[in-house]
Amino acid sequence: MSKKAVVFGGAGFLGGYVVDELCRRGYEVVAADIQQSDYLPKSVFQYCDILDRESVAKVITRDVDFVYNFAGLANLDEAVTKPVETIESNVIGNLNILEACKNKKINRFVYASSTYALSNKGSFYGISKLASEKLIEEYYRAFGLNFTIIRYGSVYGERAYGNNYLYNILRDAILNKKIEHDRDGEEVREYIHANDAAKLSVDIIEDVQYNCLNLILTGIERMRRIELFTMVKEILNNDVDIILNNDINDHHYKITPYSFHPSVSKKLVPNPYTDMGQGILECIKEIHARENGH
Repeated sequence: MSKKAVVFGGAGFLGGYVVDELCRRGYEVVAADIQQSDYLPKSVFQYCDILDRESVAKVITRDVDFVYNFAGLANLDEAVTKPVETIESNVIGNLNILEACKNKKINRFVYASSTYALSNKGSFYGISKLASEKLIEEYYRAFGLNFTIIRYGSVYGERAYGNNYLYNILRDAILNKKIEHDRDGEEVREYIHANDAAKLSVDIIEDVQYNCLNLILTGIERMRRIELFTMVKEILNNDVDIILNNDINDHHYKITPYSFHPSVSKKLVPNPYTDMGQGILECIKEIHARENGH
């Protein structure tokens, strides 16, 4: 009997590749999303809004073995201007899925996080990912819900999605003969094809050694953005203008997403102060007064 996997955000960019890989390996798959995808068969689609708890509960039936969550707001630049929507979608939406899973016999809950989860970059997007990671870890401690958290790096592929950065760069280069970039191009990224990311994402649920771990999933194609742009330009016979605007966007990391940022607090004490014994006596007096109707 085949195992059943639900992929929230299964009609999205990376989620769609994971749905394909699960189907290829013989899983019974449900792609739970608010809209269908032209890249997936309609037979696997099930409408679900992760902000609607009843909608989520209908998807997480008792025969589900694995749950992936790729749903939510995935565009960092969009998240910068939409803090409420980002937290609702990425944190509350994830919480609704966890709630639906906690009393079911789910083998593994797999969460699509980001390398921005441990960075002081990433604005509300990074905050939402870290908050969701903490919730997942606490659901394991409180309810025994096994998990794997995957922090994905720079994923690319041939499917047209708003958050497929490389595809959009190529489209602009082909149609408009230019690549525009709002930084200096010296940022370093480790690119991984969505097919490879999907295969590893399914390998993870088939191996118990990844249970209750936080993983980083990136490729070995490490290059500066300017090198990527130059590669695209050469592939297109140099018929492309590269325009660097050099307007540094502080919400994106340059070389590494990891940040050391300890929070230092100052201790403030009252002077003079109420003696502890005297304070307790005052509380006792108040209790007596209230109980005796004074």
